[in-house]
Amino acid sequence: MSAKLEATVAVVTGASSGIGRATAVRLAEEGAAVALVARRRERVEELARAIEAKGGRALAVEADLTDAEAANGVVEQVVDRFGRLDILVNAAGVMLNGDTLRARTEEWDQMVDVNLKGLMYVTQAALPHLLEAAKSADRQVADVVNISSVAGRQAHPTVAIYNATKFGVTAATESWRQEFTRRNVRFSVIGPGAVDTELFGHQQPHVQESDEQLFAGIEKLHPEDIADAVAYVTTSPRRRAINEIVIRPTDQAF
Repeated sequence: MSAKLEATVAVVTGASSGIGRATAVRLAEEGAAVALVARRRERVEELARAIEAKGGRALAVEADLTDAEAANGVVEQVVDRFGRLDILVNAAGVMLNGDTLRARTEEWDQMVDVNLKGLMYVTQAALPHLLEAAKSADRQVADVVNISSVAGRQAHPTVAIYNATKFGVTAATESWRQEFTRRNVRFSVIGPGAVDTELFGHQQPHVQESDEQLFAGIEKLHPEDIADAVAYVTTSPRRRAINEIVIRPTDQAF
């Protein structure tokens, strides 16, 4: 394993699948101890075993981060286990798009709760420890990487609430960047285009059919493509802060 992140500790939310899982694997390969946070215990426990089998350090944490107390508990558990926190990657998210008149308001609530509020709760809980790491660690820097979307930069029909949450993630990241950059906590936002993950499968069948037509002929990104970007951000030297990365499939124009 590489030593670029040796002696660091990272929390990755949404680590049970997709971008979160790929990111956890990549950060472990870079030498970080990784806390794998998700609601699906079996998946993160399996991933933790796989990382440890390759000589890494991992902790599986089952949690629903839409509860502020649970988010605080996750951070406390990680710090109790590893003694510090250097990196937070907020990769948990849901996408439940569709015609507004046919939408289920509980799905809107779910997107706001997971994509925005959960990210806010765990970020606030992590910040005191990240600030301490930035002061005391050899790296002299800590990182928060928020996974947004191209939907956080450009609005589209039938995507209103997902757009709202991802615009919110992008805006909050920039505000936090300005607030904490002089204290050596770097905030970065990554906005992927279409990625081949479970995200599209969360939606109702008629929306999935529409998406299949929309993305026909487009070779989607792999989760590892986004994990590469996270690794680039977090392994950058202290002097270099990567504020925003947008990654689209080569075939995706929108």
